[in-house]
Amino acid sequence: MWILIVSLIVLAVVAAVAGVIRNRRLRKQVESGELEAMPETVQVDSECCGQHEVCEKESLLAAVSKKIEYYDDEELDQYIGTPGDSYTAEQEEEFRDVFYTMQAEDVAGWVRSLQLRGIALPDNLKDEVFLVVGELRANPHKK
Repeated sequence: MWILIVSLIVLAVVAAVAGVIRNRRLRKQVESGELEAMPETVQVDSECCGQHEVCEKESLLAAVSKKIEYYDDEELDQYIGTPGDSYTAEQEEEFRDVFYTMQAEDVAGWVRSLQLRGIALPDNLKDEVFLVVGELRANPHKK
């Protein structure tokens, strides 16, 4: 157990020293004119960048993106504020029509869009949506 703790501490110290050395070298390059300025951190948009275990495009969380996209579903805006358990069969069918006409890789973005617009997915459709997104995550090469 102690070996693991000591190893982690040594690793942290080595990483800190490497970071300090890198920053010193970059500052020297800026001072000598080799670089114009220190490199900046770049913000990545909502597209998949390959740095995450699960691509953000496949995330169902609205916090991933604040951009609202419409998937030819403007008619669903009439359900803003409607709880997921209070849809009629006809209203659920409107959601199904949109859901079954889109490509599987667009489903996660559609769900995020609904969340950002304040539209709850009908409870009877949630299992089907999660199944499609889960299948896409489990088999990413079947897109």
